[in-house]
Amino acid sequence: MNVKKERSAIVVSGLLIGVIAVGLVVLGNPANMGFCIACFLRDISGAVGLHQAAAVQYIRPEIPGLVLGSLAMALVKKEFSPRGGSAPISRFVLGFFVMIGCLMFLGCPFRMILRLAGGDGNALFGFAGFAVGILAGVFFLNKGYSLKRTYKQPAAEGGVLPAIMAVLLALLVFVPGLLHFTEAGGGPGALRAAVWVSLAAGLVVGALAQRTRLCMVGGIRDLVLFREPKLILGFAAIFLAALVANLCLGKFAPGFAEQPVAHTDGLWNALGMFLAGYGCVLLGGCPLRQLVLSGEGNADSAAAVLGLLVGAAFSHNFGLASSAAGPTDAGRVAVVIGIAVVSVIACANTFGKKQ
Repeated sequence: MNVKKERSAIVVSGLLIGVIAVGLVVLGNPANMGFCIACFLRDISGAVGLHQAAAVQYIRPEIPGLVLGSLAMALVKKEFSPRGGSAPISRFVLGFFVMIGCLMFLGCPFRMILRLAGGDGNALFGFAGFAVGILAGVFFLNKGYSLKRTYKQPAAEGGVLPAIMAVLLALLVFVPGLLHFTEAGGGPGALRAAVWVSLAAGLVVGALAQRTRLCMVGGIRDLVLFREPKLILGFAAIFLAALVANLCLGKFAPGFAEQPVAHTDGLWNALGMFLAGYGCVLLGGCPLRQLVLSGEGNADSAAAVLGLLVGAAFSHNFGLASSAAGPTDAGRVAVVIGIAVVSVIACANTFGKKQ
């Protein structure tokens, strides 16, 4: 596929994904949250009992759908390639702190775009912090940062996370009594589209993201490093499609106050997404990309996804996550610690290499 066709495919995929995201809101998902990797992983961690925050507990079918859609497309295109061994513990820790940053902001990079498309001005602060965080990560990339090479793994290793996602989906459909659910009216976890609609949306987005390598972090990174706008065009298309859909449906509500599942503390919106962008560059992709890579058999990305899940549970068990009332003091401390830890990992894998 030549560059022109690649860009066209990414734009078309982005437009479709933006429409799907708004459609999920219309069909029951929380406002400005048709897709949010961080929020949905947080809900899943609560559903399986990793945290007890009753407002955010549900197995979101979009997440298994993303991984299984990526797996299916990778198998069809003969791109399923189990691999791993590139600093999995460091990747777990990076995923953990990326989630801390996302839950300070109340959304992943994907939801940040959807919040902007819904008129949420607070996401402008998040976007600014996110971009600066990516620049911080790019600084280390330019200095030689690397978590070392990956190695070929057995097929069973690459299939572990897809298998876990399939089990979660089976629990939701066949034995929901084993899970925790947010009761109706009890919070964002109670707002959800029908299971099969959500699953279908996840499968489609996972397959499209696998084919196009869609990644918000990669888009800004490649634009800075290589002057290549290909990936960022996909998220520009998501924003445009979601914006137009919101305008047509009367769901565009510009402003800062009283935005859905958001707070108005600009500084900590920015710092939360700074941490997320910084950590994602060092991981090699945003949370969406980590899920897609996991579907392709990447065990290192699976380690990052597990870090995201544990980070979500930790955030709610220890009062680190923000709410509509704003960030907590513990959350602020956690973000500062996260920036420091991510910086240590960056330095250790840039300047600490043996010659």
